[in-house]
Amino acid sequence: MSLLVVGSVAYDSIETPFDKINDALGGSATYISLAASYFTAPVNLVGVVGNDFKPEHTKILEDHDIDLTGLERIEDGKTFRWGGKYHYDLNVRDTLFTDLNVFENFKPKIPEKWKKASFIVLGNIMPSLQSLVLDQLEKPRFVLCDTMNLWINNTKEDLLDVMKRVDVLIINDSEARLLTDEPNLIKAARRILQMGPEYLIIKKGEHGALLFGDNSIFSAPAYPLENIFDPTGAGDTFAGGFAGYLHKTQDLSFENLKKAVIYGSTMASFSVEKFSTKALEGLSNLEIHDRFIEFRELSNF
Repeated sequence: MSLLVVGSVAYDSIETPFDKINDALGGSATYISLAASYFTAPVNLVGVVGNDFKPEHTKILEDHDIDLTGLERIEDGKTFRWGGKYHYDLNVRDTLFTDLNVFENFKPKIPEKWKKASFIVLGNIMPSLQSLVLDQLEKPRFVLCDTMNLWINNTKEDLLDVMKRVDVLIINDSEARLLTDEPNLIKAARRILQMGPEYLIIKKGEHGALLFGDNSIFSAPAYPLENIFDPTGAGDTFAGGFAGYLHKTQDLSFENLKKAVIYGSTMASFSVEKFSTKALEGLSNLEIHDRFIEFRELSNF
């Protein structure tokens, strides 16, 4: 079965110290699907857009063998929009506006032919919607879930319910501390694993990522980039590369999850080099392979 991705499809207006762009293609499901498409096809996307969603953006997704059967189009609505401004420390950003538009009433509907999907990626949406997705599926083999501080603060009980139903949870270091009230990441990870997921990935931005599970810890480096242009979507791109590689190999051993983390980091390193999804639209398998090898060399000694 193909990889199923559920999340947001959006238009982002982004300002960095280097440039700015308006109404650029974005959203968690977009980044996840594009990254995963380099490893497996088709990728099945479930999301919602308005009648302002541009044909050229539909084409970008379809050209990457992303099946849009599950992309709901609201003819009298507008696509979700988000605006942000990054500081010189690109780990710091201000949200300028969030216009949910059609996403405000989004209720994911999984097409009948996808309900037996074995690999699922739940993008960063309300935990209650993540549960709604899982309720529509028939015994998926592998479920990857992303979340954020908003849901930890406002819908923690719903999130805890979802965590009992997923195989891998992805969060960043500040979210791990927030979720557990534990400043030490190793202790925080142990507590999160007790909440349900079999594996946990803690993203640390420019400092790499940690994989926990199977009584083991794997520390992945960050790729040393000279030019980081736009960090938007890097975490979602990581999730897409990670899940796409696992779906391709169908190997869920801890050793293969380690490789998947490196592939996720590889895709994220490309993503930040250009605005929006531009860096993900024209990659070659050779470019991905070469950077994966460079990543692997960074962690050898």
